[in-house]
Amino acid sequence: MTSDATTSHRLSPRLILVTEPGPKLSLRNWIPACAGTTEPSYLSPSSGFSLIELTIALAIFALLVGLGLPSYRDWIASRQLANHAEFLVETLNLARSEAVKRGTRVNVCKSIDGKQCAATGGWSAGWIMFEDDNLDGSLENAESLIRREGPPGNGITVTANRPLDNYVSYTTFGYARLLNGALQMGTFVVCKSGQKAIHVVLANSGRVRIDRTGVPCP
Repeated sequence: MTSDATTSHRLSPRLILVTEPGPKLSLRNWIPACAGTTEPSYLSPSSGFSLIELTIALAIFALLVGLGLPSYRDWIASRQLANHAEFLVETLNLARSEAVKRGTRVNVCKSIDGKQCAATGGWSAGWIMFEDDNLDGSLENAESLIRREGPPGNGITVTANRPLDNYVSYTTFGYARLLNGALQMGTFVVCKSGQKAIHVVLANSGRVRIDRTGVPCP
């Protein structure tokens, strides 16, 4: 074999080193050949990102984040509002089932201190659920407090029209009735700034439903 002939040395089943006359290449530039091939390959010294390419990629990433962040925030706010409307429905359904199960009136009223019904203010302050055996609209020592909740938080407000302004009361048959026996029905409005109002509608049968509206919240 002449000196200018190509010489192949098999170092391992996956590594082939080929030497030729001419400038010597550093061994670190070589990588193992792919299995099943006889041609060597080596890393290009120009591989990688340039500073300009990296800057462009970062600018595109920042633009995408800037466009997506407001939509994500709006989605979070929308879910918070919907969750509280659903929670209000669950609360009223619980009061209804408790009235039937206990065989007595069960009231849900707005409350500031979590101990007694409030005569002023709104539902955004919180509420309590209790047995109202004597139909006087207040929680007595002998009556049971079933549940209490504080303000909804997250900038959410809850208001109601006149029939539901102060309380909701369920009979032992699960109907919604005022303490004087009159029919009780009405609408709660659940709102959050920048969102569309959600109505929680109470029928005189005691059933509750959610109505999504296109009315912007103040």
